[in-house]
Amino acid sequence: MFEAPQPQVQGSRTGLWIGVGIVVVLAVAVGTLVYMNSKGSAKGPAPAATPASAKADPVHDLQVVTAKMDKDLTGTMAMWTVEIKNGSLDFTYNNIGYETTYVGADNKVLLVNQGKIPDSIGPREDHSAQFRDALYPSGVAWFKIRITGATVVEQ
Repeated sequence: MFEAPQPQVQGSRTGLWIGVGIVVVLAVAVGTLVYMNSKGSAKGPAPAATPASAKADPVHDLQVVTAKMDKDLTGTMAMWTVEIKNGSLDFTYNNIGYETTYVGADNKVLLVNQGKIPDSIGPREDHSAQFRDALYPSGVAWFKIRITGATVVEQ
């Protein structure tokens, strides 16, 4: 009626190998994680978030729409009337740097002058500025103006 208990037979060592495999996989995962973290910290701390002004490009965003150059009442100074468009969606610029070039009939540069327009131009705005530039050189055949930079107004 009652049967005698049978001794446990140790079959294969599959359970042992599964356990060893799990330990090895965990060790590799932990080792990889430690290596990746140490490699990242060897470079130094992660760079801080850059300010929004780092993405600003005033030379690209600010465009001269129209430019007119005349002489002042004495006939000695160049007077500029410039319309500038700010094509940026996000940035306001002020202290706009410009460069004017005066060229003679033989296409030789007579004068290059640089200056700043102290006005401020908001995103997607047009702005008209008038300013005196330099002594008007004699023999000017043509002239040009270009934007060289500006200061980003932090908002």
